[in-house]
Amino acid sequence: MAVKKGRRKRVFSVGRVIVYLFLIGAAMYTLIPLVIVGLTASKSNPEVLRGPLTFPSEFILFKNLREAWTVGHFGMYIKNSIIITVPTVLIVMFLATFAGYSFAKLRFKAKDFLFYLILTGLMLPFQAVMISLYFLLNRFHLINTYWSVIIAIASGSLPFGIFMMRSFFMSLPTELIEAARIDGCSEIQALWYVMLPLSFPGWISLIIFQSMWTWNNFIVPFLFIHDNSLRPVPLGLMFYQSEYQTNYSLIAAGVLISILPLVILFAILQRRFIEGITMGALKG
Repeated sequence: MAVKKGRRKRVFSVGRVIVYLFLIGAAMYTLIPLVIVGLTASKSNPEVLRGPLTFPSEFILFKNLREAWTVGHFGMYIKNSIIITVPTVLIVMFLATFAGYSFAKLRFKAKDFLFYLILTGLMLPFQAVMISLYFLLNRFHLINTYWSVIIAIASGSLPFGIFMMRSFFMSLPTELIEAARIDGCSEIQALWYVMLPLSFPGWISLIIFQSMWTWNNFIVPFLFIHDNSLRPVPLGLMFYQSEYQTNYSLIAAGVLISILPLVILFAILQRRFIEGITMGALKG
């Protein structure tokens, strides 16, 4: 018996070591690109060309950040990204919440058919509709405006948002809604006073996903925005180079500036994000 217990302990400890080694390797795989970007942003451009993992002879990170913010106009690009991201997230949250609640808790004809019809949007790539969408938005004189990007990204993100909020509402007990109906609440009142206070974890997960997708989206603003004063961060990073040379250190500083808002958002909401993903995964 003692020998068996000793073997179990060794197997258990070896398994735990393997798991820890795997997690450490995954963390290093994730962090190494960030380290390279940080080192690049801390050097002068001639030092960058010597190699990505060389240490700078002079630490000029804050100088490069300040120059990227002013000379590179990343302050303007950050403002444009915020103007595009905030309305997009709000639109997707509003529509996905009501549609997800309807598909999860209400009964109406062709509910399953309509839900699966909406899910086909997850299988339809943006490249398949971008030309027709361009002409449609151009007809309403929305090209080269913030709203062209907001409408395009929000409409493309709604299928996932509806699917996610439906899964989250299905994880909540239906007895709460039935009790609210017995007390005389309408469907809107049951949603507003009973379901919405419980849906914050699902909202947080959707906010993080949608903010990340909107903030990092490149192809939609590239197609619909032409003026430099309206470009968001991804386009600013692409156009921040001259015809004959590229200042890699300032581009790396711009990358650090661009990822900072998402890092702060996730750091603030990470606990609710994990809770929302877990609850939404229980039913689907």
